[in-house]
Amino acid sequence: MTKQSFIKGAMILLLAGMINRILGFIPRITLPRIIGAEGVGIYQLSYPFLIVLLTFITGGIPLAIAKWIAEAESVGDTARVKRIFRTAMVLSVSIALALTSLMLFFAPLIIKYIIPEPRVYQSFLVMSPLLVIIGISAVYRGYFQGKQNMIPSALSQTIETIIRIIFSLALSYVLLPYGLHWGAAGAMLGVVLGEVAALVTMLLYYHRERKKRNSSLSLEQQKAAEPELSDSANMNNSSSNESMSDYNSTALDTNKHKSKKKWFSNNKEDSILGKLLTLSIPVTGSRLVGSISYLLESIFTARSLAAAGIVTSIATAQYGALQGMILPLILLPTALTYSLAVSLVPSLSEAAAQKQNHLIHKRLHQSMRISLVAGAPFTIIMFLFAEPICELLYAHGEYAPMLQLIAPIGIFIYLQAPLQATLQALEKPGVALGNTFIGAVVKISLIIVLASNPALGIKGALIAIAVNTVLVTVLHAISVKRFVGFHMNILDFVKVGAAIIIAGAFAHYVKSLLTAQPEWLSLLAACITTMILYIYFMFLMRIIDRDDLTRIPYIGKWFVQH
Repeated sequence: MTKQSFIKGAMILLLAGMINRILGFIPRITLPRIIGAEGVGIYQLSYPFLIVLLTFITGGIPLAIAKWIAEAESVGDTARVKRIFRTAMVLSVSIALALTSLMLFFAPLIIKYIIPEPRVYQSFLVMSPLLVIIGISAVYRGYFQGKQNMIPSALSQTIETIIRIIFSLALSYVLLPYGLHWGAAGAMLGVVLGEVAALVTMLLYYHRERKKRNSSLSLEQQKAAEPELSDSANMNNSSSNESMSDYNSTALDTNKHKSKKKWFSNNKEDSILGKLLTLSIPVTGSRLVGSISYLLESIFTARSLAAAGIVTSIATAQYGALQGMILPLILLPTALTYSLAVSLVPSLSEAAAQKQNHLIHKRLHQSMRISLVAGAPFTIIMFLFAEPICELLYAHGEYAPMLQLIAPIGIFIYLQAPLQATLQALEKPGVALGNTFIGAVVKISLIIVLASNPALGIKGALIAIAVNTVLVTVLHAISVKRFVGFHMNILDFVKVGAAIIIAGAFAHYVKSLLTAQPEWLSLLAACITTMILYIYFMFLMRIIDRDDLTRIPYIGKWFVQH
């Protein structure tokens, strides 16, 4: 199986992530035009509860699989890799089936008492198969990531996105005449079909790789079984009998050794499950805090807006705009940070297993610097041009103040993923859990206080989300510094900050010169200007150099000095 380097694996996931994010904006743009902001709100309200349940399956198990398989691969223990995969699959499917049963049984009560919108019921039922489907896919994804082969994950994500887009839009349009709630359910059914396609892709890729591996192993066994040619053409019977006796004795000893090895391996099944749970439970707990925080955020935002005197339909529309339009724009660069985080865990786990502290610092510095450099221009573009972006993409320019308010916090979101991945790879998931819990308590408390204020409304929820993001990122950074002594170079932040301010100011000037032109043209010109100037300053200030470009897979060779 092909094993990629850290940078190459991250770039493969980045390419798929960027394609998926770009494609993902097709339904983000089109869905509000089909079912409206209120329909998007119904669709989005069904997600928080699903995320909570999925966290029990995907929160820590895939990460644990990737980590332990990476360590087993580093010492060539293929038998242990198989046992890890088998144990994880049984664990994941068992949890998924149990949660699906509970979800369906308690669905009426959940809709009545937890999710503050009865029209979510259809979407809630439609999404129930996702637990088992995603649970199985997550095990395969963790398996391939542990082997540091990111192609299956990237390919399945892209196929999932394409299928989801096609069927979400088509089914929401077809079912809309039956009511807004059925339009939202149609969009959710498209999500289910997309995940089915992703799972099929992973299964096909796994069986193809397994077939190749078995063919290779069979060929090696045939070669090993071939008798060596004797140097003497005439071997006497006594020598033959003696050789046979020696062979039988050796075979007996070998069988005894294999028997002992097999007995020893079987006794390790419990230890594999224990190791999987040792890492996955704290990681799941950390992500569960975030998921429950997301669920409580949706509940308390809606209730706080109602307390502020905003009617239910408007509150649902505002929440739909926040979760379905504004935050996806802010999270666009996380295609990169997610790719880095996924590649970082097995890479750091392997380095930690081999006691290579310098490699841990190197990988972490690479991921943090790339996250900072790649995310910064998006923050300034979304801050300066929030209104035309919201108007052109969603035909809802009235939501631009929300985007402008949250945009500067984006840089903390982009830096958070590599920091959390580092804590998990260093087997400190409990620390990440504590940091996330503190941030969640602060966020929910601020939502209750601020969003219920009529003068703030939905902006109060945005302020709470911003404070939570900054707080958790800072706590993660302090924790990483304490454990590995790593910290970012402050001068890098100063240089990047200066670059985006100068580039943004000039881009704003360019847009003002093109006011007579169509809005999309002036916005495009301003964005291109921002990116060109920003990249120029990155080279000028030596944040990016030729050596960085040479590390990019496939195209890096063109930057090598001959």
